[in-house]
Amino acid sequence: MYEVYAFSTPNSVRVPVALEELGLDYALNPVNVRKGEQKEPAFKAINPNGKVPVLVDPAGPNGTRFILTESSAILIYLAEKTGKLLPKGGEARARVFEQIFFHVTGIGPAFGQAGYFQKQAPEQIPHALARFNTEAARVMGVFDGVLASSKFAAGDDFTIADIAHFGWIWRREFASVDLSGFSNVQRWYEAVEARPAVRRAVERVTSLVPQA
Repeated sequence: MYEVYAFSTPNSVRVPVALEELGLDYALNPVNVRKGEQKEPAFKAINPNGKVPVLVDPAGPNGTRFILTESSAILIYLAEKTGKLLPKGGEARARVFEQIFFHVTGIGPAFGQAGYFQKQAPEQIPHALARFNTEAARVMGVFDGVLASSKFAAGDDFTIADIAHFGWIWRREFASVDLSGFSNVQRWYEAVEARPAVRRAVERVTSLVPQA
């Protein structure tokens, strides 16, 4: 059984979504980032970078215990290990990687910085707010254009590219992003959110948040 260290965050949710879609058993271990548990020595012994998620595969390469960090790397690892959610080669495979890297260099940073400067920065910096709010809208426009001619992020099939995008768009309220101006993204998001595996993963991840 896989072990996942996670919390209810945009990056964390991707791993349970992938595991649920792949039909793999896993245990979900909460790491409360609101309390700084990801910075505690016990967790940093697993991931020195002090971030969630982390995947532990008891039967990794050569049958040995394998620890992997970074959600996109975990998605690729699981897809390649199972032979699912990632085309074998050619243009279809290249499109999946194109979208994953577009997310990690475009959507993810834009949403993260927009949210930080809106909600967490110790002071309001108008230039930073304008910069990242504009960038968040711009990259959503790019993704909307992709989905204008594509059912899913990288083509007609659901892949790890869709899972990569789902995380931050699921938590888009942090960056105050409204999907109403991006009809293709709205259509895609509703379709992904409705998938039974995605619903199960979201339910499990949100249950990690302690109730007041």
